[in-house]
Amino acid sequence: MTLCAFDITDASAAPAADGPLPLAGYRWTHFDLTDADLPAFLAAHVPEIPAAALTAPETRPRCDRFGDGLILNLRGVNLNADGPLDQMVAVRLWVTADRVVSVRMRRVFALDALRQEAETGHAPATPMAFVTALAGRLMGRVQDSVFDLSARIDAMEDSVQDDDAPLPADLAEERRMAIRLRRYLAPQRDALVALVGTDSPLMTQTQRDLLREQANLAKLAVEELEALIARMTAVQDHHTAQAALKQGHNGYVLSIVAAVFLPLGFVTGLFGVNVGGMPGLDSPWAFAALSAGLVALTVAAVAVMRWLKWI
Repeated sequence: MTLCAFDITDASAAPAADGPLPLAGYRWTHFDLTDADLPAFLAAHVPEIPAAALTAPETRPRCDRFGDGLILNLRGVNLNADGPLDQMVAVRLWVTADRVVSVRMRRVFALDALRQEAETGHAPATPMAFVTALAGRLMGRVQDSVFDLSARIDAMEDSVQDDDAPLPADLAEERRMAIRLRRYLAPQRDALVALVGTDSPLMTQTQRDLLREQANLAKLAVEELEALIARMTAVQDHHTAQAALKQGHNGYVLSIVAAVFLPLGFVTGLFGVNVGGMPGLDSPWAFAALSAGLVALTVAAVAVMRWLKWI
């Protein structure tokens, strides 16, 4: 059972019934990948290669011309509650002059918005207008997500100004999100560029210009994600360098203290042996003399280290 089916003529839409395609306009049929009726529908209405692309278990963004139609896979950010935003949802399309077949695995809010417009009697007037509207909605949500991520990275960079601030707890997760988004948006950029460059007769010059803007947005999103990944690496490197600097300073201080007290420990250990013949055992001023000698030894050790420019 289809999720929805509409016959669309001159931007007006009406629910489609089983039967011949409309004489003017096109039919949009939308399926879930798990729909039991999908294989039979594809066998009856879609060529074998596009049908295989629509039902592939794993997809990546692509755009290929096949005969008089287009195989198009796009990705959008996951706005569902059952997964992270960067687990991008796939939209699989087969587009011809009189038919648009879309298949989803998870709910795609951009398609839901087009469905709601069709239910009110309004829809994109042509198949390529449908593709253009869908690409615009998908890329709009992608841009919003990238801008939100950028704002969070700005806050992380502000924390770098305080050398005592701890490493942001969510830095690693934000970096993984940027990497996963870029994984899908880079091929989506290429798919949109290929779509703009296709010589399909389905596309008008106006639609080509609009899709070129969406391809440009995809390029900007990929470039922004690459910059965000580099910025997060810089934040990580700064905190790592600060931690190493503090550790080195602490080690340096401990080394100086150890160097000062090493001769003192030797002298006190020597005078602490419990054997006969120790000088000063019967003298009341021996302890004072030993203490004064230790002070003098400490001053001498500090003076030598300053002369050697160790401190």
